[in-house]
Amino acid sequence: MPSPLLNAVAGAALALGATTALAEEITVTDVAGREVTVDAPVDRVILGEGRQIYLLGALEPEDPFQHVVGWREDFSQADPDNYARYAAKFPELKDIPTFGGFKDGTFDVEQAAALQPDVVLMNLEARAATEDAAYDDKLAQLGIPIVYVDFREDPLAHTTPSMRLMGELLGEQDAAEAFIDFSEKQMARVTDVIEAADPERPRVFVDRAGGYSDDCCMSFGPGNFGEYVELAGGTNIADGIIPGTFGTLNPEQIIAANPQQVVVTGGHWDAYVPGGDWVGVGPGADLDAARAKLQALTERTAMTGIEAVDNDDFHAIWHQFYNSPYYFVAVQRLAKWFHPELFPDLDPEATMEELHNRFLPVDYAPGYWVSLKDD
Repeated sequence: MPSPLLNAVAGAALALGATTALAEEITVTDVAGREVTVDAPVDRVILGEGRQIYLLGALEPEDPFQHVVGWREDFSQADPDNYARYAAKFPELKDIPTFGGFKDGTFDVEQAAALQPDVVLMNLEARAATEDAAYDDKLAQLGIPIVYVDFREDPLAHTTPSMRLMGELLGEQDAAEAFIDFSEKQMARVTDVIEAADPERPRVFVDRAGGYSDDCCMSFGPGNFGEYVELAGGTNIADGIIPGTFGTLNPEQIIAANPQQVVVTGGHWDAYVPGGDWVGVGPGADLDAARAKLQALTERTAMTGIEAVDNDDFHAIWHQFYNSPYYFVAVQRLAKWFHPELFPDLDPEATMEELHNRFLPVDYAPGYWVSLKDD
């Protein structure tokens, strides 16, 4: 016998029939390699992570929230600067229902079903928890498909297919291809030069969310920012020590590696660590305050006697480059720090501004990075 929840969802689906009549059944392959059947273009979407709005914003800049009926409440906490900018232009986002996470087991299937989504977009790193808790089976019983995207676990491999996938689901294929073309051309401005010059690579330590806690030091292995370092012509000192994408180095390992460049990822994280020692970079950031906090991080035990501190090759960059389709801007900024002689005409600031002007719903505001050394 059908459950009351199934009956409610079925009734809601009939009520929505007029708005979904133009949708056609398609089968897509998500970044987890799963074939998923969806009625597209989708009209009602749940975002398994609020920061997926970075992708939606590039695909539908005129109204990036028009299809969002629910989302996880991480955007306002992890990236309050951009959240405020989006909220100022699209105040309706404050009325979108929020829910708990899949990985921490606080997701509410009945709440999701009541929102009548055509699809749930899930980040790839939540797949194991989703399947362990049988959320996928429960949603499938209600006719709600999950589609996995990724721009965090393996952004270099998965951002482009994720953009194409979302473009197909939303009927915004042309917008997706325009963004992909731009990002690939901007990335090539670095990778072509590094390949041709084959420069000596500086030793680089990426301090993930430096100052976020008293512990030292989170970093990246061969993936994500670790891969950005390699593309920008550096050598990631954590590669070979941290086996996966994310992990920790101890102070002795950092001192022994003697990095020539240090890159701290930062943001405004008062929602998590009020008044913390994190470096507050992001749109519209107070760069004098950020530089002062960056300087303070050079005094930690792990930074004792390293070349990067001695030479002021100590930098901070927006943490969310690790979790957004804008990673190519981070690669440009790293390349300018590591090899300024190779990139006299490369302007990451101009690239970020063009990205906003051409693709994003909000205006550009500088503040995404700061350094103890002037360009």
